[in-house]
Amino acid sequence: MNTVTRLGGFALGLVAVFGTAYGVGRVVDPGVPAAEIRHDGDAAHPDGEHDEPVDRLPGGLLVSDRGYTLAPVAAPAGEFAFTVDGPDGRPVTSYDVAHDKRMHLIVARRDLSGFRHVHPDLTSDGTWRVATPLAGPGQWRAFADFTPTGGEPLTLGVDVTVPGELTERPLPAPATSTSVDGYTVTLAGEPQPGRTSPLTLTVSRDGQPVTDLEPYLGAYGHLVALRRGDLAYLHVHPDGTPGDGRTRPGPGVTFLAEVPSAGTYRLYLDFRHGGAVHTAEFTVVAGAVTAGGDPRPSGTAPTGEPEHGTPGHGHN
Repeated sequence: MNTVTRLGGFALGLVAVFGTAYGVGRVVDPGVPAAEIRHDGDAAHPDGEHDEPVDRLPGGLLVSDRGYTLAPVAAPAGEFAFTVDGPDGRPVTSYDVAHDKRMHLIVARRDLSGFRHVHPDLTSDGTWRVATPLAGPGQWRAFADFTPTGGEPLTLGVDVTVPGELTERPLPAPATSTSVDGYTVTLAGEPQPGRTSPLTLTVSRDGQPVTDLEPYLGAYGHLVALRRGDLAYLHVHPDGTPGDGRTRPGPGVTFLAEVPSAGTYRLYLDFRHGGAVHTAEFTVVAGAVTAGGDPRPSGTAPTGEPEHGTPGHGHN
């Protein structure tokens, strides 16, 4: 059953707690009216416990890691802006290109009903700016995926509240086929906790396989996986690259995925065809879990909610 709530509040800013070289952060969108900031520890384990040690945590759970901190900053209405502050406390201004971009900003609503993947522009003072990708009221998680020059790849995350009336949506049930923009995408393969597993996504249109996918971000597809509950971020790697002599432009795109734990995950496949980027979404289960997304001690199957649409996906 859908639940309607109203999000609002009184504060604007970034709250970060630092433990052993890490923290969990929440913030409100600087481009919308001020909203509530909470810091109560639920960003890490809202829907069950995940027991990865700190040095093995998946990406996106921390607002600060290895000396780098994700710091949203005030911006005009309709814009989202942030810096990545380095070990010296100053905004980083030099980044390596990864997957054709120096910064990947991914946002997802906490109920996983909204998703966007955009690429901000960097200004000379180290501020990243982009038209706000937060499509409507809700609790969102913003992920900055980047590689500082001379450093290691990082994904930092912070919660962002967009105030207003919110209708919570149930997570779609696991399925092996979905439709988007007139395309049908099918999924073959199952993620296995703690192991690398191949996942192949096959694209067709009007019943015919699509064999001329266009490169997007250095591959014929780009896959993001988010774990239900804490929204742990998994940037899954494609098997092969365009022009390598063996990777075909469809209809299948294979990825190598390693999920850290049993649980329910949402997959977001970006692919380009006909000059446009499309996003196909799937719910998948790794291992045995309960209906609420927690690890299940027995081998029984999870109970899913009815399928619904996938609003909120898009690209810049």
